[in-house]
This record gives sequence, C-alpha cells and structure tokens, in this order.
Amino acid sequence: MTQLDNGVPHSARVWNYWLGGTDNFAADRAAGDDFAAFYPDIVVVARSSRSFLKRAVTFLAAEAGVRQFLDVGTGIPSAEHTHQIARAAAPDAQVVYVDNDPLVLSHAHEVLNGEAVYLDADLREPGSIIASSGLDLTRPVALILTNILGHVADLDEAVSVVQGLMAPLPSGSYLVTADGTNVIDGEAFEAAIGVWNANAPLSYHLRHPDQLARFLDGLEVLPPGQVPCARWRPAGDASPAELRETDEYAAVARKP
Repeated sequence: MTQLDNGVPHSARVWNYWLGGTDNFAADRAAGDDFAAFYPDIVVVARSSRSFLKRAVTFLAAEAGVRQFLDVGTGIPSAEHTHQIARAAAPDAQVVYVDNDPLVLSHAHEVLNGEAVYLDADLREPGSIIASSGLDLTRPVALILTNILGHVADLDEAVSVVQGLMAPLPSGSYLVTADGTNVIDGEAFEAAIGVWNANAPLSYHLRHPDQLARFLDGLEVLPPGQVPCARWRPAGDASPAELRETDEYAAVARKP
C-alpha cells in the first residue's frame, strides 16, 4: 500500500477539501486556502462542478438508459461520486474509475469495497484504458472527463485523447466534460493557477470555451449546449447562488 504523506499538500486532497470532504489534512487545507486567497470562487467552482456531475450522471442513468460509466481522472472517490450517483438512479449501473496517482489508487481501494472497478492507467494512453476497462463495447458507455483535460498542456494532444477514448465506444455513447475557463473572472483564476503551477508537480491550464468546444467535435451536443456548470439543466428550485456562473464550462454530448 502506498504510504500517504500527510505533511505535503496533494491536489486530489485539496479538491476534496474544496468539496467539503474529510479526506484531507492540514497541509491540504492550507494549500486550498492559499489558492482561495487569489481566487475565492474556487470553492464555488468545485461544488458547481460536482453538482453538474450529479445532474449529468443522473440524466444518463435515469433517462438515457446508460448502464456503463467510464470516469477517467476521477480523483478521490468521496460523497456523491459517480458510482453512487449512477446506482441511485440505476442499481445495475457499472462504473469503472481510471487514475494513475498512487495516492488516489490507494485511497480508492480502501473505500470502494468492490462497488466499482478502479484502473491504474494513464490518460494519455486511451487504447490501454479501453482495453483494460472490461466494458461491453456493444452497449453505450458514458465517458466522464471532468477537470482532467486541463492537465494536458497541449490542446491538440488533449483533443486527441478525447477522440482516442470515444472512437472505440459504440453509437449512443456519451461524453460528459467540464474544465476550467478564463472568461468570467479569468485574471484572478489565472493568477491562482500560476501560483499553483509554480509549486505543483502536475500543472493545470485554463482554456477559453471555444477551445473546450473542440472536445465535442463530431458529437451531438445536448441542450443547453456548452455552458457554465451551474447552467447545465439546473433544478427547477435552484437558488440564485446555485445558478451563479463561474469559470468552469460543461457539456454532455452523444455519439451518433
């Protein structure tokens, strides 16, 4: 088992902290607070992104009839993660998580208890991911790529990753994507990201929504299109705070 160093902040645990989770340590909370000092809305971004994931997965399982979910670069599986959301809507849903971070993998094996499959694989090797997933490629699959493609510095390479993962999936499969942008409060977000990248082993790159739209090429984008996370099919009773737009754009698209 991987030895966890709780004295050094880790991006997955910092994200968990922003989500209000408990799988983090003092060093992670300090790093999260330092980031928020530059960009206070990061907490809103994280929670809006998770709410979008919940709505998207619920829609796919309950209304679109999808029973297979491939969540790549998932991070630490915490409350209301993909397998819990999908199975709440469809108890027979199958979920495969993919990550290559030893800390994430160690934690996942401790908490999942066989509720989902967890693969140790690299985002940049889509063929290996699909081959190892064990998914039935004669039936639709929902590919989930949230807050992961920004870690691929080159946009063309990121687009190639998406295409490599989607290509083997059958017609009727879906792509669920969300990533950080720089159009609403981009100056503050870019400043915070710059500090993070100067001190973190895995950098992140904000992109304009027009660049993120390239991930959707060749797919049928579901209404309301690519929008800030809070604006993707919000609940009818969503509060003004829940509807506030931040620099994270999301979309769900179907493979024809």
